[in-house]
Order: sequence, then C-alpha cells, then structure tokens
Amino acid sequence: MIEGGPTPVAPFSHAVETDGFVFVTGQMPDTPAAPGQLPDTIEEQTRAVMANLGLVLAALGLGYEHIVMTRIYLTRFKQDYAAMNETYRSYFAEGRLPARTCVGVTGLAYDALIEIDLVCRRPLPDE
Repeated sequence: MIEGGPTPVAPFSHAVETDGFVFVTGQMPDTPAAPGQLPDTIEEQTRAVMANLGLVLAALGLGYEHIVMTRIYLTRFKQDYAAMNETYRSYFAEGRLPARTCVGVTGLAYDALIEIDLVCRRPLPDE
C-alpha cells in the first residue's frame, strides 16, 4: 500500500512487484482527499485516474514512461472513447505509447465512468 495513496474500494494492494514488473491495481477517478467523490466529465475523470496512477508510480520511484501495458474500462464506451483517448494520450511522450486494451463494461465502483490498471517495468540497473 502507498501511504497517502488513493483509498481502496476493495481488499487489494496499490501495486505488486515481481521480477522487475510492477502491476498497479485499477484506479478510480476520485482523490485521496475526497474518496468516492467523482468529477463529472470523462476528461476530468481520466485526468483524476491518471493522477492517482501517478501517485502510486511516484511512490515506487517510477513514472508514466515505465508503463508497458494499460487496461482501460469505460462504462459509456461509445460516448466517451474519443474524449478519453485525447486526454489519455497527453500523458505519454510522442511515439511512446504503452500497449493497451480498452473495453466497455456495465459498471464500476462509485458509478465511475473509467478505471485504468497498468503494468510497468522497472529499469534494470544498467539501463
């Protein structure tokens, strides 16, 4: 668990590391200061999720550049897909996007519009 990190909505760790890979639990679009309170739009919720992921990554000494795979869950896939993509893309360097899966789901905790989990790779000492 990450001290000061997002409030878990279920029994899980913020992240688990094994053999240089870091698996980060899906994050919700609330904030550690206001658990369960969500922004209104998909753009705002995407930024909030990415901020929560950033908190977890920073506590582990990692950043967005270490992400190798993301999974994105959207409750309003057709309505929110394009706007989410535009916001999501802004977190990554040009030409350096992680592998990704994006799926439509029937519901998420807190009735959120989006949840994102990810896999990172910690750089090897000689990298």
